Amino acid sequence: MAFSIDTAKQLGLSVAEAVKPKKQALGQEQFLKLMTTQMTHQDPTKPMENGDFLAQMAQFSTVEGIGSLNNSFNAFAGSMTSSQSIEASGLVGKRVSVPSNQGVLGFDSPLAGNIKLNSATNQATVSIKDQTGAVVKTLNLGSQSEGMKKFEWDGLLEDGSYATPGIYKIEAQATIDGQNTALETFMGAKVESVDLGDPQKGVVLNLGQLGAVEFSKVKQVF
Repeated sequence: MAFSIDTAKQLGLSVAEAVKPKKQALGQEQFLKLMTTQMTHQDPTKPMENGDFLAQMAQFSTVEGIGSLNNSFNAFAGSMTSSQSIEASGLVGKRVSVPSNQGVLGFDSPLAGNIKLNSATNQATVSIKDQTGAVVKTLNLGSQSEGMKKFEWDGLLEDGSYATPGIYKIEAQATIDGQNTALETFMGAKVESVDLGDPQKGVVLNLGQLGAVEFSKVKQVF
């Protein structure tokens, strides 16, 4: 909204201040003061047109509405964070499923996860690789319908020995409509702790060897 130089002078502003762009937002109190002063000191021979007055009132309503919306959103965001914190704290010690291309083979627990199929397939496979990228195991899941499908590896290798517990890379693919298609994988991991300290990320779960993941990304709780 623009005000005349005469109006600015009535408010004790210099010409430079009147025309210089301001980085700060115009508050409700300042807006009313400027509009009232302009109406008081306008040229009697050139009264403000109804359209101009209505435009300024509309701008005022917009400013006031945005302020109320920001306050409501901040309150809602704070409520959501508190709710997430309560829910997340109850997950410590439980296993959850999150989007990941890595899985953990434990000493006494298998490497387990799910693949997501957007269409049915007559052939789905999961390749398990070590940290060098070498395939140590291929799981043949055969024909599968659309949806989330579970897979599990107990660590048994082709030669009858067992793989070293630790982190392994996961790649899943399926033949869909004659095309070899990469699939999204969701891996299970135990929640070791909950971090509430980063307001940008919200509530974060510590999944041990799988690292940290945002609470909002959890797909399933076991």
